[in-house]
Amino acid sequence: MAEAPWLSLETQGLVTLLLRSHQRAFGQPLLACDRSGNARRLICQELFAADMAVLAHDGAALDAGEGPRLTYANANALRLWQRPWSAMVGMPSRRTAPESERRERAQALNTAQQRDAFRGYRGIRIDRNGRRFVINNARIWTLWDGDGRACGQAAAFADWWLL
Repeated sequence: MAEAPWLSLETQGLVTLLLRSHQRAFGQPLLACDRSGNARRLICQELFAADMAVLAHDGAALDAGEGPRLTYANANALRLWQRPWSAMVGMPSRRTAPESERRERAQALNTAQQRDAFRGYRGIRIDRNGRRFVINNARIWTLWDGDGRACGQAAAFADWWLL
């Protein structure tokens, strides 16, 4: 049986960056539990099953080509956008928002990039079938690799509703 993609070694490394970068940006952990040692798989399972939606995209420039591509989406994010992991991860992240909302989304991402983090974002998103929903009070933060270089961004939110 194949391993779940959110438990792969590559994703384990990304989740570690995501959690460390959140702690750096907001001074608090993203997950309530604090596990150390060799618990990376367990942490990946906990983040994937978290009651908030969590997404991340790579460090491609927001205004270049299709822009950044999604590198992570937990179960709540996959349910909201009605996509499986294989369709969501790798997709240009701008496609999570309707075309009419992409400029405002890019402004929020730029603000988060300049400040390292941004709290309180609200915006309209669109799922695979065209259903729109509002995300509210989202946190957006920069992902930093082990060498201190920006390598993407992540977002988390627990407040959303259908339009």
